[in-house]
Amino acid sequence: MFYSLGRGVLVPLSHALYRPTIEGKDNVPRKGGVILASNHLSFIDSFAIPLVSPRQVRFLAKEDYWTGNGVTGALQRAFFDAVGMVPVNRHSPTAAQESLDKGLEVLRAGDAFGIYPEGTRSRDGRLYRGRTGVAWLALNAQVPVVPVGLIGTQNIQPVGASFPTLAKVTVRFGTPIGVEAYQGMPAGRARRRLTDDVMDAIASLTGQERVDAYNEVPGGAAED
Repeated sequence: MFYSLGRGVLVPLSHALYRPTIEGKDNVPRKGGVILASNHLSFIDSFAIPLVSPRQVRFLAKEDYWTGNGVTGALQRAFFDAVGMVPVNRHSPTAAQESLDKGLEVLRAGDAFGIYPEGTRSRDGRLYRGRTGVAWLALNAQVPVVPVGLIGTQNIQPVGASFPTLAKVTVRFGTPIGVEAYQGMPAGRARRRLTDDVMDAIASLTGQERVDAYNEVPGGAAED
């Protein structure tokens, strides 16, 4: 209910304000489990993709967003429920695996799950090496991966900004990558190959400069 009501308000409002350029929506399967794997430039990315996708997309969000008190806490919970977020405990010593397990639950329920293979936002706008969690999910759930390219979202809410501003945004949905070609490979090689192919596809959608290294959170900075 929250999702339907929220989408009914937020989609036309966001489209009226930002007039995003949306390409390749037909590449997103309308039914069944699917992963939407995107580059990551801004906190706003996890809202931008669901608001332009032709179907509901679930992203993980820290469970702290659901624990606020009073009217503000209630509104925050309602908002995150409305955009389909899934709460996860990021302070757990096994947070990484728990996050993957939550994603697997979403996919096995036949829903769309959003993930950032880089792990955290790119502070310099370049595209970093993908972590293999995206492939672990795809291979275990036996679902395709749709690469997503975001352009301009860093200008809506730059790192450190408290509030969003108006900016031009483009969202590109690429051709789905199936898991069939990776069957029969050793597990580690299959995960690495699939992840690299996903990152290559994202790069072709965004035109970002590549970095052959993992993106690490700067010391003292808050992780997404």
